[in-house]
This record gives sequence, structure tokens and C-alpha cells, in this order.
Amino acid sequence: MNAVFLDTETSGLNPLKHHVLELAFKIVDVETGVILHSYESIVKQSRLNWEKADPLSLQVNGFRFEHVKEATPAEKVSGAIVTAFARHNIQRGKAVFICQNPSFDRAFFSQIVDPDLQEMLEWPYHWLDLASMYWAKHIDKEPFPWETGVAKDSISKIYGLEPEAKPHRAMNGVDHLLLCYEAVVGFPAGQLLNPS
Repeated sequence: MNAVFLDTETSGLNPLKHHVLELAFKIVDVETGVILHSYESIVKQSRLNWEKADPLSLQVNGFRFEHVKEATPAEKVSGAIVTAFARHNIQRGKAVFICQNPSFDRAFFSQIVDPDLQEMLEWPYHWLDLASMYWAKHIDKEPFPWETGVAKDSISKIYGLEPEAKPHRAMNGVDHLLLCYEAVVGFPAGQLLNPS
């Protein structure tokens, strides 16, 4: 089975008001840990969209208007995603999404690829989260998950891993998510590998 490890950087926390500034994902064989495909793009924004941005979110991700004003249009990003998913058989029952915060990322992802198109293409509707995986694995171990917290940097600290690189960028988030996933869950038949 393949998994789409995905992260977004956005102009705020409200998908009804804010927008995706950057999207990245890696398609990974969850048995072997082989990375089958990698994609990242900054998403073009209008001045009007930019003016709705939350300044605190922009502090976290470090984006400025000059990064997004001439970036890739959302339609092109959508097309690249559709093509990659078709090539790697990302379909219901054959793949899942894995994120740190899927309720957040899924809402913003749907700004790029319309939910009706996702449904027509029978993309997975299972969006799994690392925090729940960690919680389930550590429910009977001290320190307990509610003591450590379930943020990705908190999880990485428990496993002796570096925190996510700053400023927050989507591919940094994906790479750190994969590192944490490998530590928490692992790949039954291998380890995280980029194909040569």
C-alpha cells in the first residue's frame, strides 16, 4: 500500500478565509519505505487573498507576498497532483493520506483539488494522523502522551530526533513527518529510501 505524506503552509487557520501558500507531499510504499514520488510547490496568491492573511501564521512560515505573487497557479498544482496520484495508483482501498494534522491539511488541500473531483477519482478518504499513532503506541508507557504532548516536535523529542527545520515549509514538514513516522510506526520490510 502507498501513503501520501502531505503538509501545507497556509496564510492562516481558517480555510474559509485563508489560503494554501505551499503544498508538498511524498508518495511512499508503507511496506518498504521507498519514496516513489516527491512534489512541492508554492501556490500563487492574489493581493486580495494576501491581505486576508493572519500575521501570526506568516511569522511561523516566513512567507512574504513576493514569494507567492508569481508562484504556480493553483490549477497547475492541481494538475500535477492528479497526474502523480494517477501514476502511483492513489485510490481508495489502495492508499491513505498521512499528515500531522489531517483535519487542517484536508480542508486546505480541498482548495487546490475540488472535493467533487477527489470523489470522482476515488481518492482515499482516510486521512491518518501521526499524533493518534503515537498516542496509541504510548498509551501504556511513561511518560504518557498527555504528559509529553502530541505535536510533531514533541514526538520527535521522545525519539531523540531533531525538531522540524524552521521556518516552517511544507517539504520540511513532510520530511520531518516521515522521520517521526519511521520512528513511531516503522516500515515492515525496510527503511525510508529514495529510489536511485
